[in-house]
Amino acid sequence: MTTPNASLPLRCWAEIDLAALERNLRLIRGSLPPHIRYVAVVKADAYGHGLQQVAARLMHAGADLFAVANIAEAAQLRELGPGWPILVLSPLLPDEDRFVAEYDVAATVSSREEVDRLEAAGRLAGRPLQVHLKIDTGMGRLGVWHERAVALASAIAEAPHLRLAGVFTHFASPDDDPAFTEEQRRRFLSALAACGLPGADPGALYVHADNSAGLETMPGASPFNAVRIGLLQFGILPHPGSFLNQVHTEPVFSFRTRVGLVKSLPAGNTVSYGRTRTLARDSTVAVLCAGYGDGIARALSNRGSVLIRGARCPILGRVTMDQTIVDVTDVPGVACGDEAVLVGSQGSDEISIGEFSRWADTIPWETLCSVTKRVPRIYKTALGT
Repeated sequence: MTTPNASLPLRCWAEIDLAALERNLRLIRGSLPPHIRYVAVVKADAYGHGLQQVAARLMHAGADLFAVANIAEAAQLRELGPGWPILVLSPLLPDEDRFVAEYDVAATVSSREEVDRLEAAGRLAGRPLQVHLKIDTGMGRLGVWHERAVALASAIAEAPHLRLAGVFTHFASPDDDPAFTEEQRRRFLSALAACGLPGADPGALYVHADNSAGLETMPGASPFNAVRIGLLQFGILPHPGSFLNQVHTEPVFSFRTRVGLVKSLPAGNTVSYGRTRTLARDSTVAVLCAGYGDGIARALSNRGSVLIRGARCPILGRVTMDQTIVDVTDVPGVACGDEAVLVGSQGSDEISIGEFSRWADTIPWETLCSVTKRVPRIYKTALGT
């Protein structure tokens, strides 16, 4: 375990278990057909876990391709070394095109304009650039509309300085609308057939549609040979009905703070800004060293709980920028400096990222991305068992 500055005590921190991350990748890989390649989605600072630390461990564990959101993330990832395949999932700005060659990444292409721009960038670089053709099957975001995919695929094939490295789509509601997901899959397969893809060398071409929530890829005649894995590699199952529900991954992320003050308040007293909570009894409260400036959403006010000494302690009143007040009346011996768990295990209890997110009326993706930069990430690296 490492700390950003060993001389400073931690007030609020996130623990990232890289050993659990590696075990998760190996479990997921073991559940997939052998021909399916592992696309590790590490955008948004690897969902708040730390891009370079996570990617380095996933490289060690055998990920096949890394997917990031933008060129800046690709540049940060490329610092780890040459050769690792990187896909930029978002559209490029015109003044970013030249970096596709500089950082040796694959670009997502959704339009003829992008094909022309990247062909010019490849010509300037003196070598072909890799692209993944994105097909819109109903998400309505990136991608060429599936009925017009043939023309764009032909344009890529005719561009001497572009090389098609992959083709993919994105499901809009894989967790709660299986009928529409199946329609999107049908549209994608039809577009692939119309384009003559995956073509003569399917092993070189990444064909991917599924992620952790919508995985249906199976061996056999299916052209799919890759799956995008995001939350699941961090031990968070996006959807209970997923094919990968059978994979019992471990949580990688935990979120912790400490008690800064313990005090007594009389019944009838109000707590925190706005006086949204009135104490029904004489109470002992603990003031935690973290608030919404660290990633405890204000929506948890009067709703969420934390673990202190293995017991659940409800949040009282509004979460403030730097502190959160909790009720410890029924937990004997709570003292300044005690650890309070926001997400994770303590004693025999656990607050999962899913539960924490539901209290905040949000989703785990947003929760992870909302833990701010002032919260140090502490990396546990030993593989263990």
